[in-house]
Amino acid sequence: MTASGWLQIGLLLVLLTGITPLLGGYIHRVFGGERVLLTHALGPAERRLSALLAGREPAGQDWKGYAGSVLMFSAVCWLALFLILRTQSIQPFNPQGFRSGPWDLSFNTASSLVSNTGWQFYAGDTTLSNFAQMAGIAVNGFLSAAVGVATGIAVARGFANRSGKELGNFWVDLTRALLYVLLPLAIVGSVFLVSEGAIQTLAGNVHLSTLAGGSQTLALGPVASQKAIMLLGSAGAGFYAVNSTIPFEDPSGVANFVQVLMILAIPAALTATYGRMVGNRRQGWALYAVMLAMFLGAAAVAYPAESRPSPAMRAAGAHGLNMEGKEQRLQASDSTLMAVAATAVGNGSTNAALDSFTGLGGSIPMANMMTGEVIFGSVGSGLFGMLLMVLLAVFVAGLMVGRTPEYLGKRIEAREIKLVTIGAIAVPLIVLFMTAWAISTRYGMRSIFNAGPQGFSETLYTYTSQANNNGSAFAGYVGFSQPHAPGNVGAAGVTFADLAGGAAMLVGRFLPMLAALAVAGSLSGKRTIAAGEGTMRTDTAVFAVLLLATISIVALLTFVPALMLGPLVQALTPRLF
Repeated sequence: MTASGWLQIGLLLVLLTGITPLLGGYIHRVFGGERVLLTHALGPAERRLSALLAGREPAGQDWKGYAGSVLMFSAVCWLALFLILRTQSIQPFNPQGFRSGPWDLSFNTASSLVSNTGWQFYAGDTTLSNFAQMAGIAVNGFLSAAVGVATGIAVARGFANRSGKELGNFWVDLTRALLYVLLPLAIVGSVFLVSEGAIQTLAGNVHLSTLAGGSQTLALGPVASQKAIMLLGSAGAGFYAVNSTIPFEDPSGVANFVQVLMILAIPAALTATYGRMVGNRRQGWALYAVMLAMFLGAAAVAYPAESRPSPAMRAAGAHGLNMEGKEQRLQASDSTLMAVAATAVGNGSTNAALDSFTGLGGSIPMANMMTGEVIFGSVGSGLFGMLLMVLLAVFVAGLMVGRTPEYLGKRIEAREIKLVTIGAIAVPLIVLFMTAWAISTRYGMRSIFNAGPQGFSETLYTYTSQANNNGSAFAGYVGFSQPHAPGNVGAAGVTFADLAGGAAMLVGRFLPMLAALAVAGSLSGKRTIAAGEGTMRTDTAVFAVLLLATISIVALLTFVPALMLGPLVQALTPRLF
């Protein structure tokens, strides 16, 4: 550990806290229909696109109408991306002459991008044309992120509404998220990455001679533009298979720091947007404080764990930092910070091999996801996921004092709690079921690279990442033909991983989203009750501690047994693993 490493973490938190109310206020004005700096330039495009999608006089939608629009739009996006992936051989901008991959891999990839996961069982630089990267991967990075932002705003409206059942119009919200939030930020981010040295071109591969006299092929493409939206939109899928570990995506230490800030910016800002929408900015700051505390706690554990020798290094008599699997041009703090940020947000971007982290250090990214992706979380979904946990905390507090729980002056009744329970436990059930299925069948076993606890950790991490729509990986779990995978005697195991993972990503994305919209619809227009002496305030430090405890207890009760079989047993028995 170094002072500069801790200073970098501190600077990130200061900048993020400063950006949050500014960007959050801007997003609030955008979705409130107010004029902003970009209205003059983008207003005509907004009106035309909204009229095309929602009609000239868009009507408000209740939660069922809003959810139906979300599902219909996402289904069309999935089908379009699947067709793009299946027709590579006839596409333009394909100088390498790439052909389409297996159908099950296309299913997995389409499910990954539409669910805002960015999981990569594919190697983009060696399997996808520039057309597929731009029209397929990058476009869906925008669209899936916009769906998340729109849904988060709709859920916030339901909590804030004092009359009526309408949550807004999905098509209008989608248009505003694309034009006013994601597109401008992605343009700025792309220009910055290019200025730092990231590649941006439509040229094909370049063949180079190395200093040692060998040859090397460098894949070129629209890297910076795709990277920017994947960072901002919480998708995480990079142009290259190795993601931010390659300098052409993550060219410098400054670029790495800004990439981490880009990952966190919109999810953090939405807490400030929420505070403004409900008319009490302290509510937003309370959510932000809990998210920030959990993020800082994760960094405070992971950074020291990765700043000392690993058990294998000690056994070999080696000293120094655990730099195996990390970029030598970056510090341990850079790798740790991006790993913590990416798994806290649901982004999946990485500049190191998480498979090479220590047992304790590797458990932190996994634990971040096991909280339900509410430590900032993906754009939009992090906000409504946290709001579900808020209602659960309010319910628990009500049980302790024998009082009907209330939030924002609205009674939380049986219907809301049932929906919150569905939203809170659906993803953990998917994770545990898929992990058990994978390690207990010969088809699932074919995808596991390592033996023992590490192999279990690979599998648990895979389905935790996929079901929580994160996209990061331990790198050992195989979803494509790899001859050295244990027991890999055909495509059956590969197909299992592709199909099971794709299903986990889709269910993990849309089931909690539907539950959150249903909760918002139930709360929208509910009669408010004036605060009394027995009303528990939800914008105080006391409630923030209760919320933090609720999130931690739910995650611990769900996942500690599974963690003990993988990363924690490695950390507790260093001589063996």
